[in-house]
Amino acid sequence: MTLARIPGQLMWLWLSVVVIVLDQITKHMAVDRFSLYERLEVFPHFNLTLAYNSGAAFSFLADAGGWQRWFFTAIAVAASVMILIWLARLTKAEKMQGAALSLILGGALGNFYDRLVLGHVVDFLDFYWGDYHFPAFNIADTAITIGAGLILLDMLLGAKKNHD
Repeated sequence: MTLARIPGQLMWLWLSVVVIVLDQITKHMAVDRFSLYERLEVFPHFNLTLAYNSGAAFSFLADAGGWQRWFFTAIAVAASVMILIWLARLTKAEKMQGAALSLILGGALGNFYDRLVLGHVVDFLDFYWGDYHFPAFNIADTAITIGAGLILLDMLLGAKKNHD
């Protein structure tokens, strides 16, 4: 199958694979290098650390008793299927949405793997200001956030283009 015959924007799936690989490599490095909650200051306002999150973003439902592992795993599977369908239905011109959805898919699958295999998500990036620490996160979370930002940007640019 040539690149021209790949439906929609599925050609961007390589980006999902890159996100998953980078996410898993960096998580394994954090687990191998750090003890739980140990911190290494990289530069002011940024540490590398090791934290486990059994909940969702910002540790939402982390203390819910265990059912949330399967709940968030099911959400990741459903979201991944929907994203694949969405990617396949995009037109060849919708490249920014294709890249954005592939970033989100890679991030969702990176965290899905952690939940399924480990029972929690490994987080290791720690930004802080004074005593306030933003919740630790990982490469998968970063890809999801960048992907969501690109979708918003694409919507804004499309709205501006349609308005002009």
